[in-house]
Amino acid sequence: MCHLAIEKVLKGLYRELMGKFPPKTHNLLFFVKELHLRLPQDLLDFIGKLNDASVITRYPEDLQRVVKAYPRRVAQEYLRATDEVLQWLKKQLPA
Repeated sequence: MCHLAIEKVLKGLYRELMGKFPPKTHNLLFFVKELHLRLPQDLLDFIGKLNDASVITRYPEDLQRVVKAYPRRVAQEYLRATDEVLQWLKKQLPA
């Protein structure tokens, strides 16, 4: 859900700033690049990590393996970092 939340905000920014519908991709880094966003390095690193995790969490063949890879402490860190990214992205919206 963290990936999806950031993806939707990026697609909204794309629509608002580019004046056209966003392409059908789940690649967060694509939108960061297309929008010429200059995120702080820690947020960009997190987006890259989340981008890589997206496929295995979206379409898990082995749900137990995914649960082990993302215990509560990791999930809480992802939620915190997602909130930070979302707050940063909201500041990029035109007034």
